[in-house]
Amino acid sequence: MAPRDARDLMSYPFFSLAKSRRVEPIDFRQGDVTIRVEATLDHGMATIWDADVLIWAASQIVDARNQGLSTSRLMTATPHEILTFVGRGTSVRDYLRLKAALDRLQSTTIATSIRQVSERRMHRFSWINEWKERADARGRPLGIELILPDWFYAGVLDNTFVLTIDEAYFDLTGGLERWLYRLIRRHGGHQPGGWSFDIEHLYAKSGSLSPFRRFGFELRAIVRDQSLPGYELGFIGDANARVLLTFKPSKVRAIRAADGSSSGRPSAGDKL
Repeated sequence: MAPRDARDLMSYPFFSLAKSRRVEPIDFRQGDVTIRVEATLDHGMATIWDADVLIWAASQIVDARNQGLSTSRLMTATPHEILTFVGRGTSVRDYLRLKAALDRLQSTTIATSIRQVSERRMHRFSWINEWKERADARGRPLGIELILPDWFYAGVLDNTFVLTIDEAYFDLTGGLERWLYRLIRRHGGHQPGGWSFDIEHLYAKSGSLSPFRRFGFELRAIVRDQSLPGYELGFIGDANARVLLTFKPSKVRAIRAADGSSSGRPSAGDKL
């Protein structure tokens, strides 16, 4: 099953890019798009690693729909199924980290004008409406049950709002790396000529709490290492003396094809 991601989640700052707890809200406005993400003191904001659960959910929904099966916002799975799909370990520690991720996804609240009829109308939701651990009459675990928000579910059901991503995405360990791959995949696709972004625009769109200088330093490291699967990155200057990040499809690696073929990836370490 090819991993799928929601375009809206790939385009805008919906998640914390840091592994440390973040409680400061994300406030983003660009044109008619408004986003506010709020966290609780108890759990902190959902991170870009927590978003792997949503990638798993989107992939399951799309695959079921493609097979002619009925889908629902209510989903059930074992922790093992989720963890192995996103390239994680299956130790007790990994299970506990998955539960913490579900708590952050459930407690993080979002208000956005995206896909609303008027920019004055906001849709408010959490990434997971509710979740619980299931057990039989003898108390033996049966897995996890969760309910997705209508905003996310409706977007996944629309083919134009979902993209296949490279399995190697799950191996990216840096928050900025992950965010940048998703943004590039969303805007760049397989365009032969590539694409470019103004660095200051990227910084604003990331929602990062890091100083701009630190953001630039991390960006240069990503370009130096060429760590994003399927893309080659670089820097150029334009006529206005701005620095632009450029990217184009890699000649070495290609995104996992729709027929299920894969470029291959190493086993993943702990990232939750």
